[in-house]
Amino acid sequence: MSGEPIPGAAAAVNRLREVGHRLRFVTNNTTSSRAALAEELRSMGVQLEDEELQTTPRAAAKALAGRRVLALTMPAIVEDLEGIELVGDSPEVVLIGGADETPETNSVFSYMNIARAFAEIDAGAELYSLHKNPWWQTSRGPLLDSGAFVAGLEYAAGVEATVLGKPSPAYFLAALEAVDADPELTWMVGDDIEADIRGAQAHGMKTALVRTGKFRPDAVERSRVMPDAILSSVADLPEWLERRP
Repeated sequence: MSGEPIPGAAAAVNRLREVGHRLRFVTNNTTSSRAALAEELRSMGVQLEDEELQTTPRAAAKALAGRRVLALTMPAIVEDLEGIELVGDSPEVVLIGGADETPETNSVFSYMNIARAFAEIDAGAELYSLHKNPWWQTSRGPLLDSGAFVAGLEYAAGVEATVLGKPSPAYFLAALEAVDADPELTWMVGDDIEADIRGAQAHGMKTALVRTGKFRPDAVERSRVMPDAILSSVADLPEWLERRP
């Protein structure tokens, strides 16, 4: 959360690897390149290779390769959009990324840029979004995320965005294929009852909701989604799994 590690999380992840679990780190983060994000996790003590980290910009690069794209994204992820032709006019696709905590967000999601995106969609461009999260959790509390702008563009243009990240079934399928795993034998661990838990359950995966990050008790109570487990933190996961029959 805002770059602060969860106590015990790194040790827990490393323990899971040591006992033979195949791991895939699946994120909707759109504020850092995959290389930078992987390095940040390693600096916190998490053992992982860049290729084990699945990010939405990389998913966009694969899905939109060779296409003309107007991208409203944070500059830090542009290096991960390799293969996409980034343009300023007459795009085939409008791609909406995520917000961060810097003043750059004010420029990326300015009224002029959102209005330009609407005009291009109205003229026939397809709408894609790296994710559709309405808000995200920071050390200062929840902040509005780009999902609000995606919803506004959908409403104004009368279209439905193609979501590339969680809870997209394709995103979960890519993760399962990467670790060569069957959904019913795979656990998704996350803090978002909708993007993480509902999305994974729709693909037949087992789910554990953690009481950190975006977790809110009232959201769980309102939701019809019931995770297979609710844990205080990912730090508790190895011991909890070992106790299971």
